[in-house]
Amino acid sequence: MSPLNIEKGSTSHSAYNLRSAYGDAVERHTLAVLVENEPGVLARVIGLFSGRGYNIESLTVAEVDHQGHRSRITIVTSGTPQIIEQIKAQLGRIVAVHEVHDLTVEGRAVERELGLFKVTGEGDKRIEALRLAEIFRANVVDSTLSSFIFEVTGTPEKIDAFADLMRPLGLVEVARTGVAALSRGQS
Repeated sequence: MSPLNIEKGSTSHSAYNLRSAYGDAVERHTLAVLVENEPGVLARVIGLFSGRGYNIESLTVAEVDHQGHRSRITIVTSGTPQIIEQIKAQLGRIVAVHEVHDLTVEGRAVERELGLFKVTGEGDKRIEALRLAEIFRANVVDSTLSSFIFEVTGTPEKIDAFADLMRPLGLVEVARTGVAALSRGQS
């Protein structure tokens, strides 16, 4: 079977189904992309991913230079080393893109995410939710007689762990910001 043939029974035809055929490991990368803050730029960046079947695990965008009208897009994606290099090269060819940084390979980076969690419950479940929130250094940002909204900031793994522990205690809704990241040290 040719490496480009998709396995029988596969329902998805994205670039990720080809990875095992080449034997390359899939890696998670955090990309920081500095772009012009103008209409359509985000759509072009997202179109690059969707048009080629690449997945975006997390996406955050905000203006970081008001005078220069520049925004920073932080994208967390996964792929083989070849796919990641291809993504970076294609991002760099978009006219409104000024810089593309792969924070994963440029050295250590600090990644943080904000999560809001609505947890309902009474009695022991309510007490346990507050106890766990204290361990995770979560803030109570809203409280009623039957629910809490907790705010947690940390790594994506910390946010996942908090959600996993809150599910049996009455987790009913989650909102996450996506990853914000900066490389450590001087750049």
